[in-house]
Amino acid sequence: MNTHLSRRHFLRGAGALVALPFLESLGRLSAFAALPVVRPPLRMGIFTVAGGTVLESWKCAQDGPLSVLPSILRPLDFCKDDLLLINGLAQTGSSENVNAHEHCAFTHLTGANAVKREGGRPISTVSVDQAAAERAGQETLLPSLEFGLAGNENVYSFRPDGTPVPFEADPRMVFERMFRGRTPVAPNWARRAENLGKLTPSAQGDSYERSVIDLVADDAKSLQRRLGRADQQKLDEYLASLRTVEKRIEFVEARRRLDLLDAEHPGPSRVQIDGKFTDEKSKYLWKNTEAVRRDPERHGEYISLLADVMILAFQTDSTRVITLAAGSDEAMFPGVVTVGYERHCHTLEHQGNAGKVEDADPLSREACRQIHTWYTALFAETVRKMKAIDEGGSTLLDNTMLLYTSYMADGGHGRDDYPVLLAGNAQGTLKTGRQLTFQKQTPAANLYVEMLDRMGVKVDEFGNSKTAKGAAYGGRLPGLV
Repeated sequence: MNTHLSRRHFLRGAGALVALPFLESLGRLSAFAALPVVRPPLRMGIFTVAGGTVLESWKCAQDGPLSVLPSILRPLDFCKDDLLLINGLAQTGSSENVNAHEHCAFTHLTGANAVKREGGRPISTVSVDQAAAERAGQETLLPSLEFGLAGNENVYSFRPDGTPVPFEADPRMVFERMFRGRTPVAPNWARRAENLGKLTPSAQGDSYERSVIDLVADDAKSLQRRLGRADQQKLDEYLASLRTVEKRIEFVEARRRLDLLDAEHPGPSRVQIDGKFTDEKSKYLWKNTEAVRRDPERHGEYISLLADVMILAFQTDSTRVITLAAGSDEAMFPGVVTVGYERHCHTLEHQGNAGKVEDADPLSREACRQIHTWYTALFAETVRKMKAIDEGGSTLLDNTMLLYTSYMADGGHGRDDYPVLLAGNAQGTLKTGRQLTFQKQTPAANLYVEMLDRMGVKVDEFGNSKTAKGAAYGGRLPGLV
């Protein structure tokens, strides 16, 4: 089968295609020159759960090397040298026309000075994942992926214009979005330079023919002479849009050829596909997420499948930025919670948290601790898989900055001292195996500045990193490396 996509044939109908949402979702374009990555790139993943944490079971007794992990983090003991535990970060932005859960959610990844609902629509500032995608997404088929149990009150990702990014709840739909029409392949990073050398103009054939824009240029110039100024501007904008589509097709064609060359000479890792992504019997398995919320066994299987999607996306370089919403405040935890009589997460969050820990119901607080240890065990499974994937002298975990956190600091809608754990050394730019504590109410946005910096996005400030009530450290986090 001929897999080559002719720009000429494609662009003859591009007038209709320019406005298609799927093209807009491809993000800012990169010229073919952006492709020559010949070593594994840095990825950024956000694995976020509901309900905050139980702080005394999350923090180590003192800063410094990680020795005995606190109980919630104990499932990660096998990789404690790959962890950086950060304490003291807060969200202090104000809110308008939102409830407490929305307030926490809308500031979660944005560090916004203020969030609100306007005409029922969530409004915030750009989130760290979308800011990273603006840069990293230029070099991948998908700028970013957002999936899991997020929506309604829990909206985490926001575009630069402050509008929310929808999350996909069905892991199979995310898989199909990534791989429909192409075979998953892990890049052979060691051979990329040689493979790029094979992509000569003659090898690209029709991709180097005169574009459709050039074919109609003379007619366009003739037409422009008969148009008014406003119509001339519209025509220029239309032709610029066609060139944008043309460049994106050139990028996709080049990426497709690289994938085929990588498939001929595979790297050290092998892509493993769970049958639930391809088996027709499981096609509708995850359409009803209410079943996920009611049954922790099903919930755990769901989170594991989401994590496998994330790993596949990173391993195949389909995207380098992912936000995975793993939990739900409305989930039930029979069998996970073994104390008291209550099993509803949201109820336990309120009963197990208070202004002072000693005023909280101790059984409910223990139940919350058990729930968050359960989440961590699933996160640990993800880390273990990433640590086992060899990318040619380094692992997928080495080449990832993976944030494990929650949209609340605690189940009582707290916004001080968020749970923040980074897994992976971000290609040596994070000194792991230790705990760091910053002064109280240091903006969480300071962390996002550091994360963006490592993703190649140079910003002087992000969100309220320099304007929050507790602004500190010049809007950065010293000592991460």
